[in-house]
Amino acid sequence: MKRLHLHISVNDLEKNRQFYTTLFGSEPTKVKEDYIQWLLDDPYINFAISTGRATTGLNHLGLQVESEEALEAIEQRLIAGNIIGEKQEVAQCCYASSKKYWVEDPQNIIWENYHTMEQIEVFGGDSFTGGVGCCTPSFSQNGKWSTGDCSN
Repeated sequence: MKRLHLHISVNDLEKNRQFYTTLFGSEPTKVKEDYIQWLLDDPYINFAISTGRATTGLNHLGLQVESEEALEAIEQRLIAGNIIGEKQEVAQCCYASSKKYWVEDPQNIIWENYHTMEQIEVFGGDSFTGGVGCCTPSFSQNGKWSTGDCSN
């Protein structure tokens, strides 16, 4: 089963926590000083907000899957459709260690397709994010992925 993932960058974490807790009628499942996540069953979504970005609003969308096989199936389907992205075997991002396959849709919206292997106690930072955590990923003109400028 797939869970839709939506990540929004915000300026005021507490104000947004109150808003989304009220909207969803549910307390967050993960709360950190710069990141809050709701894993909801109705709607079936992994909804996250975080601070420390250069801009606010939609950060990225994604599909969270329950197995490496399901992630591989998404990757192969995208490649077969000539949609080439960036594969990460070990990504430490948003307090989780995951395998990922990033792609960009025709509107330039980034999609993070991923399988979380374990929860970790740091926001993260790996080679994909320049060692500074989860930033807004983007596909550059030269065909390379970039995460832009991070302030956290």
